[in-house]
Amino acid sequence: MSVRSLSARPSRRRLSVMAAALTALLALTACGNSDDAKASPLDGITVTGGNDTTAPTVAITPKPLSVKETTTKVVKAGDGPVVKDDEIVSVKYVLLNAKDSSVLDTNYGKQNLGLSLGAEGLLPGLKKGLANQKVGSRVLVAVPPKDAFGAQGNTDIKVGGTDTVVFLMDVLSVTKPLASAEGKEVKPSADLPSVKVESGKAATITIPKGKKPPTKTVGQNLIDGTGAKVAAGQTIRVTYTGALWKDGKVFDSSATSPQGYFETVIGKQQVIKAWDAQLVGKAVGSRVLMVVPPADGYGAAGSPPKISGTDTLVFVVDILAAY
Repeated sequence: MSVRSLSARPSRRRLSVMAAALTALLALTACGNSDDAKASPLDGITVTGGNDTTAPTVAITPKPLSVKETTTKVVKAGDGPVVKDDEIVSVKYVLLNAKDSSVLDTNYGKQNLGLSLGAEGLLPGLKKGLANQKVGSRVLVAVPPKDAFGAQGNTDIKVGGTDTVVFLMDVLSVTKPLASAEGKEVKPSADLPSVKVESGKAATITIPKGKKPPTKTVGQNLIDGTGAKVAAGQTIRVTYTGALWKDGKVFDSSATSPQGYFETVIGKQQVIKAWDAQLVGKAVGSRVLMVVPPADGYGAAGSPPKISGTDTLVFVVDILAAY
């Protein structure tokens, strides 16, 4: 069972075709930003209007614009922390095809987009454009095919194999994800399962002998985190293990995923009901134990073949980041 099996129904996450494109499997390469002290091929681009809900207008002149190396221009310098290459950056963006100035996608008026600069699947041009920028900055980044979608282009968003693309990005915030839960340990109730967590492995969850599962969802912190509280609509990064109350068998764990963690929008019905109810409001850094009856899990249908419609589930979740 993959981490995506946590979804109680087909995913309703809508980060748009842009978010899918950003996770294209492209290799990272060295930086190639322009020197802002010199004339830049981006000097002819104008940015006007826009607010929190409406995208600014970006006009590219002359057209078509083509660059051989990823080229960056700071439209407005921020005064926040400098973005490092192992952090998660939250941005608003407009994406354009530089050949004709056509807008391909934007998330203004929608959920902020979080980009993990350490992710292997991130477009190289985005990593180059965002690394070392300051939070609060507005940045233009022109990206050639080799740092974007390659010679094959991206037909879903109408980008050809020779097209340069331009991102306008407002850098909103930056966060460094934790490696594991951090904070004050909390002793769980004797009626609840005990948990042993080892880095990089599925947690060991031991069910109390002779105890019947609770009929309502129980959530308890095993570690009280000290970070910001998780809000509904944020994307969270977690590690987790799920086991069955009836026999303690692990049915899923983020430790088996290639990246070793799981990310999802929380509080918006994109995961099972118990996760939305129990994780919103928790502090980043917390380790949360949840015992989940079918009504707040996968319902009477279960999630075959490992989870029946009568199975109570046990999760241990480390909240590593929220953005």
